[in-house]
Amino acid sequence: MKLLNKFSMSAVLLAALTGSSFAIPQNEGAGQDMKDAGSATKDAAKDTGRATKKTAKKTGHAVKKTTKKVVHGTAKKTKEGPDKVEDKTKPN
Repeated sequence: MKLLNKFSMSAVLLAALTGSSFAIPQNEGAGQDMKDAGSATKDAAKDTGRATKKTAKKTGHAVKKTTKKVVHGTAKKTKEGPDKVEDKTKPN
């Protein structure tokens, strides 16, 4: 039984290897080449669009975060302003 399994596996492997070595490539022609080039261009444009969208989204989030920091810092300093003026104008 083991000998039969080894033989059948060898036969399948041999058939697979020899079958692929005799494969004849098909000449698709210039029309198919143009279609393939068009599809490749379309896929590249889609990839570029996705990358642009992702980058814009990340940049937008970074700008929003930085703007919030600046606004909060400005508001804090604005609140401190009257206190500073009051301390400076207080008679000794």
